[in-house]
Amino acid sequence: MLKLRFSEFHFECGTDEAGRGCLAGPVTAAAIILPDDFELNLLNDSKQLSEKTREKLKPIIEEKAISFAVTHLEPKIIDTINILNASIKAMQECIMKLNPTPLYIIVDGNRFKPINNIPYSTIVKGDSKYMSIAAASVLAKTYRDEYMDKIHEEFPMYNWKQNKGYPTKEHREAIRKYGTTKYHRMTFRLLPEQLRLDLKIIDK
Repeated sequence: MLKLRFSEFHFECGTDEAGRGCLAGPVTAAAIILPDDFELNLLNDSKQLSEKTREKLKPIIEEKAISFAVTHLEPKIIDTINILNASIKAMQECIMKLNPTPLYIIVDGNRFKPINNIPYSTIVKGDSKYMSIAAASVLAKTYRDEYMDKIHEEFPMYNWKQNKGYPTKEHREAIRKYGTTKYHRMTFRLLPEQLRLDLKIIDK
């Protein structure tokens, strides 16, 4: 069963990201502060939930939250500062948007960088242990999926509506056939045999 709090602080926020392992699209982070009486039986790590369940939970989480924020960081930023730094930066930007400012931060995973001297803890598999991280994981995943559905309309040949930018066989075959787009992460290994990037870039 998920726990509500890690610390003794009332305004504790949980944060998580989605899309770290994708070949295309942003890395998306969410941060959230939940009230003391928060309950949501279906809530779990977003990876353990169906898309239908995540979509059902999203408006409930948003309505019940004291504060939440979502941030997309684009592929150009990911390519410039690397995916780990981009993931942390996206989470930090979300935290900065929260009102009230959190007094403690719990982060899914094992890496983070301090922000505004707010104390924090990193928690491996935190999205399956704490409600706020699980709620953040649901928001990050649903907002990122919406983003990928939108850019699918621009470049339907990659079927991002289905694969969401992850390195599926279908996605890689489309890269091989059509080249890359402005949404692809050029520092990632886009094709298995890729030693250096000699891919054409298509743009509208």
